Amino acid sequence: MKSFLISVSHFRSQSFLLFKGSVLISLFINAISYGHASEAVVVSESVQQDQVLKSEESQSGQQDSALKGYVFSSQTVIDLAKKLAQSPMQPVEKAPKALIDMDYSMYRKINFQQNQAVWGNTPTKFSVQLFAPGFLFKDLVTIDVVENGRAFPLNVSADSFTTPNQEISELISQVGKYAGLRLHYPINRADHNDEFVVFQGASYFRAVSKGQSYGLSARGLAVNVAQPKGEEFPMFKQFWIERPSSSQDAIVVHALLDSKSVAGAYRFGIYPGKPTRIDVKATLFPRVDLKHVGIAPLTSMFMHNSSLDASDFPDYRPAVHDSDGLQILTGKDEMIWRPLNNPKTLEVSAFSDDYPKGFGLIQRHRNFEDYQDLEANYHTRPSAWIKPLNDWGQGHVELVEIPSDSETNDNIVAFWQPKEGFKKDQSYTYQYLMTWSNNTPVSMDLPRIVRSAKGVKLFTDSPEVVIDFNKMPDVSVEDLTVDASISQGKILEALIVKNPHNNGVRVYVTFDPQDADLAELRVQLKQDEVAIAPTWLYRWVKE
Repeated sequence: MKSFLISVSHFRSQSFLLFKGSVLISLFINAISYGHASEAVVVSESVQQDQVLKSEESQSGQQDSALKGYVFSSQTVIDLAKKLAQSPMQPVEKAPKALIDMDYSMYRKINFQQNQAVWGNTPTKFSVQLFAPGFLFKDLVTIDVVENGRAFPLNVSADSFTTPNQEISELISQVGKYAGLRLHYPINRADHNDEFVVFQGASYFRAVSKGQSYGLSARGLAVNVAQPKGEEFPMFKQFWIERPSSSQDAIVVHALLDSKSVAGAYRFGIYPGKPTRIDVKATLFPRVDLKHVGIAPLTSMFMHNSSLDASDFPDYRPAVHDSDGLQILTGKDEMIWRPLNNPKTLEVSAFSDDYPKGFGLIQRHRNFEDYQDLEANYHTRPSAWIKPLNDWGQGHVELVEIPSDSETNDNIVAFWQPKEGFKKDQSYTYQYLMTWSNNTPVSMDLPRIVRSAKGVKLFTDSPEVVIDFNKMPDVSVEDLTVDASISQGKILEALIVKNPHNNGVRVYVTFDPQDADLAELRVQLKQDEVAIAPTWLYRWVKE
């Protein structure tokens, strides 16, 4: 499923209707059952009347219960997560086989009745639409809405979706649960509610800001990524959506996470716009000791560009990627830029830090000419930046790059790995702000690395890298120095020249890897021994 998630954005238009109030689905099923029984058995009029009275009393009780709901707060989810973690994970409820066995072409014909969106015809600026289970989305999810401090279940009927046939409608009705949800808000123009956040599949979610199209995804938690025993995929098994008032420009979604190794409570404060921001609070309860756990994980796709990683196959597009670099702001205020790569073998990199101030997967090139793709519109894909809001302690940002031959695969993963991992029977709280911007939303006025490329130095056989820095129009190259190092081999030359085309400078670094198959390069531009631009890191691999 993981490798498919990025391509899911291509059919995000498939959506699904809800029925609000559990009593409606109960009445619908009861009516059908009673009709079938009356055809098979002849009963007296008095018995029929008695059955009707009892049925009406039962339905009335169900209706009262549904209308009253139950008391809800953030602590409700935390308590549920803590209780879950005290016993082994129970098997996830699955959709019927007939829904799972549908192919993509059949699944995409199941469409949401948009005029039935939650809060769609109310003064509230937000509306909610749902995804039906089926195809790859076999895990069933419970979704409740919260109004005035009380939660109410959202249920589904046979009329909730337009489907290819009646059998599918009835199956979805019998299941009565969903595969995920999506939020709508007028982020691009005032007269249209745009889809801007989707929660669907395991603990995956994605978002866009004004003028963007879906690209990279986020996850609630990553467990055992790139480990020999295999990755574990926690899932959001239940959601609660708080109804905003008509004057609010933010919405709150709560989620209960469950997995073999950990349970957790999540609160998402979501602020749509330019850019969209998500304030996340995660309270986690490990069932076991966890050594490899990823906080605030991001997943993306990188196939190739024309400067550092050329395509192995003929491609009319100069670049194909949802993100082109990992950026990190360390606890010591060092900004790091690491270009992404589509490797020949699995590559894992760790960037140690104490009390990190931010990291993210960035899509830096924003022009159509950079990609020449009329369908995918890679130039409109968002970047995602993670800013810790509490003390994250010691650990490292981990980058996983997976070989891929298809742009429908997520092959890039980045997350924060706590140094000590998690200990069983303890609780852990992480708070962070996610910003879905066009670029890194920090140090906007400072120089940035806008391009890097590799080649061979003219008239030699020595490899060379070229790094372009912008926003340095008045700097004198005579005042600058290059601090370049390599983990294997040696640096032969470092040269700085003015680059008038981006109001910055270009740095050339020539090196000799000697007999190394792999070498880590580090390049820092300094003025008076002080770094004045992000540090450039790169893993050179012998071809």
